[in-house]
Amino acid sequence: MSGLMIAAPATGSGKTTVTLGLLRALKRLGHPVAPGKAGPDYIDPAFHAAASGEVCLNFDPWAMRRELLLANAALHTSGGKDLVVEAMMGLFDGAADGRGSAADLAAILGLSVLLVVDCARSSHSTAALVSGFANYRIDTRIVGVILNRVSGDRHEAMLRDAMAAIRMPVFGVIRTSKSLELPARHLGLVQAGEHGELETFIDRAADLVASSCDVKALIRTARHIPDRASDANIARLMPFGQKIAVARDNAFAFSYEHMLMGWRRRGAEISFFSPLADEAPADDCDAVYLPGGYPELSAGQIAAAGTFHAGMAAARDRGARIFGECGGYMVLGEALIDEAGESHRMLGFLPLVTSFARRKRQLGYRRVRPLPGSFFTTEMTAHEFHYATIISEGEGDRLFAAEDALGTSLGEVGLRRGSVAGSFMHLIDICETR
Repeated sequence: MSGLMIAAPATGSGKTTVTLGLLRALKRLGHPVAPGKAGPDYIDPAFHAAASGEVCLNFDPWAMRRELLLANAALHTSGGKDLVVEAMMGLFDGAADGRGSAADLAAILGLSVLLVVDCARSSHSTAALVSGFANYRIDTRIVGVILNRVSGDRHEAMLRDAMAAIRMPVFGVIRTSKSLELPARHLGLVQAGEHGELETFIDRAADLVASSCDVKALIRTARHIPDRASDANIARLMPFGQKIAVARDNAFAFSYEHMLMGWRRRGAEISFFSPLADEAPADDCDAVYLPGGYPELSAGQIAAAGTFHAGMAAARDRGARIFGECGGYMVLGEALIDEAGESHRMLGFLPLVTSFARRKRQLGYRRVRPLPGSFFTTEMTAHEFHYATIISEGEGDRLFAAEDALGTSLGEVGLRRGSVAGSFMHLIDICETR
């Protein structure tokens, strides 16, 4: 297999738009691609899937073991697909402990790196920036740049001269365009499923990338990665049921595809249902997974979904394991207070009331250790990102002992009552032995 990473010096440089345009342009050419997203991002993978027509996997160099990254890359690119990975943040930005940058991922997987540079406020100085990035780490191979937000012919000429002076190939020049900006909200981009003009946007991005960049030359720069298919059966997080019903819609969209893939490889059967469509989990499921998302934007609809409430209660009463992460955790609680201060009745399985009327950001990598009684058995890595506040918690067993990326204890988190459990942590992988 071979692979290319689309990276940038900083967030907001335009790498998502370039990635979407490149994926769609390659699809038009009939070139098989396997899209990926570096880091724990829950939102961008849905855009990548829409652009390419392929499932997008997360590749997280902080939270995932090296062998899992290599195994998933091999599985994802089977059939001769090229891995196209969008980086997160700036190329060398990592977690609080300095580990887990996109550059780390590129080194592990042997990816060529294409640097998308926002040139809106510089010309010749761009060469100093690019040169610094190209020479910062010996294990990071920056093969060229795409010059983004270029104002005109004269600006482009100056930038090309600057890149020639440092012998940096220019694979494309993209002019400034307000039509290539995606709307955002508190957790990132507005979700792909909520973007009414998504196909039009992606096609426009593809037209621009195809006309402004040498797409075929770009894909030729992708480095060859040794085949690691023999690692496909490495240890993975075990499924917490045999027949797992997964909530999936705009309110519950933050499930990791690599996790579902791992459960299937361990023999679990996965079915999907939509609480927003007032659907219940499958009658024969022995586990229900409520992933994160934006339940706060649809709290009234969730509160009124009688079939969903009844189906969840039936699953609980027959002893099915029910697990909620972040937004799913809040829905397992008694009430969710929206931004306007209105309280909405949730499932009431856990003694928890959460609110968005008083928002406080919680963000970062976590290590979590299951506490006695949990249906999880191993220490895991996770990511936390939300703006909800806990208004009240009643009696219940705690689910995890948690610490942040620096090893600082965060105490005991989450709640468990019988076969129902949840926390704000998005689980990612088994922890490496420390």
